[in-house]
Amino acid sequence: MKTQKARQAAEIEALRKTPDTAINTSDIPEISDWGNAERGRFYRPIKQPIQIRIDADVVAWFKTKGKGYQTKMNKALREYMERHRN
Repeated sequence: MKTQKARQAAEIEALRKTPDTAINTSDIPEISDWGNAERGRFYRPIKQPIQIRIDADVVAWFKTKGKGYQTKMNKALREYMERHRN
């Protein structure tokens, strides 16, 4: 009797070998307008815990923005990094 892992591996291998033309996509609608698409929505970067000294007034300001202030600080740093990358 195959284990669950072996069955999954066999199924994945069978799917891998299936040519695209053999896959029925008739129940999947064509998307012609990607205007509402969200890039990076499921991106989950690896977080690294660090100790950093930040001015008290900066921390206080972010805390006034409510729950998730560390995430907001990280987002601000990421936006700065993206703007200054090159």
